[in-house]
Amino acid sequence: MLKSCHLATTVSHEVRTEIAKELTAVTKKLAQKLFKQKLSKDGVHYLNKQMIHDFLLEVFDITNPEFSAYGYHNENEIYFCLEKMRVRLLQILMMFNLGDVSAASSTTYSNYQKNVAHYEKIADKFFREFEEILDLLDKDAEAILNGDPAANTIQEVVTTYPGFFAIAIHRVAHFFYKQELRTLARIMSEYAHQLTGIDIHPGAKIGESFCIDHGTGVVVGETTIVGKNVKIFQGVTFGALSVKKHLQNLKRHPTIEDNCVIYSSATILGGETVIGANTIVGGNVWLTHSVPANSIVTNKSEIKMVSHQEKKLEELAESHEQYGIQKRKKRR
Repeated sequence: MLKSCHLATTVSHEVRTEIAKELTAVTKKLAQKLFKQKLSKDGVHYLNKQMIHDFLLEVFDITNPEFSAYGYHNENEIYFCLEKMRVRLLQILMMFNLGDVSAASSTTYSNYQKNVAHYEKIADKFFREFEEILDLLDKDAEAILNGDPAANTIQEVVTTYPGFFAIAIHRVAHFFYKQELRTLARIMSEYAHQLTGIDIHPGAKIGESFCIDHGTGVVVGETTIVGKNVKIFQGVTFGALSVKKHLQNLKRHPTIEDNCVIYSSATILGGETVIGANTIVGGNVWLTHSVPANSIVTNKSEIKMVSHQEKKLEELAESHEQYGIQKRKKRR
C-alpha cells in the first residue's frame, strides 16, 4: 500500500516537472515577444502612462493655485512646483528619446545626445507658452460660470466640472500635438476621456471661452475647428462623414464659428460643413451640410391632439398588427 502511494507520488512529481518545463518555455517565448515590442520603432512601449497622468494632475493643480490641494503659501512654493513639473516633463520626453534610440543604428549615442537637446527645447517652449494656456483656461472657466445657471463660483467650476477638466487637459495635449508628439498627446486626451466621458482629439483647434455643459458623450474629432465663445452640451458629436484611411491627412471634421450653441446629442459631420457664427443648433439635429450665420436649426417635433375615442381605435389597430390579427373580408 505504501509502495503504491510512493509510486503515485513519484509519477505526480514527474508530471509536475514536465508541466513546469512547458510553462517555462511558454513564458520565455512570451518574454522574448514582449521585449521585442519594447524595442519597437515608435518607442510607445517606453512610455510610463502613470508618470504622464501625474504630470497632468500637477498642471491642472497649478492652473488655479488658490484652489490647490497643496495650499501654496508663497511664490517660492509655486516656483519649486513649476521646477518639479519641468523635471517630470523632461523625464517623460526622455522616454520618447529612448524609443528613438532603440530604432537607431550604430550611432545611437550621438542620436541620443541630439534628441536630448531637441526635447529640452520642447520642454522650454511648453513653459514659455504655459501662461497663454492659463489665460485660455481662465476664460474657459468664466464661460462655464456665465453659461450654466447651476454654477455659482469659479472655484466650483474648476474643482468639480468635468467639462472644465477635459478642456484643461486638451489645452495641454494640443500643445504636444503641435510638436509632433502625437502619442503623448493622445495619452493625455484619453486620460481625460477615461475620467470624464468627454472625447476631444488633441488635434482639434478650439478657441477661447469654450463651454462644455454636462459633457458626457461629447466627441470632437481631430480636424475640428471651434471658434470663440462656443457652448456645447452632452452627447454632441463633431465627426467625419467617412473614416476611410486615405482621408487621414484631409480636413474631415466640421468648423463651428464664433458664438454658437450646440444642444444635446446634435451630430455635425464633414470637413466642408461650416456652422455660421451666432447659430443655435437644437438637440438631436443631424447635419452634414453648412448652415449660414445667425441661423436656428431644429429637429422637427410634431404634436398631434386626438380624442379619447380615436386613441382607443389606434391602440386597438396597433394590437391587431402586433398579434397578426387581420380584419375578415366581407362575404359577398
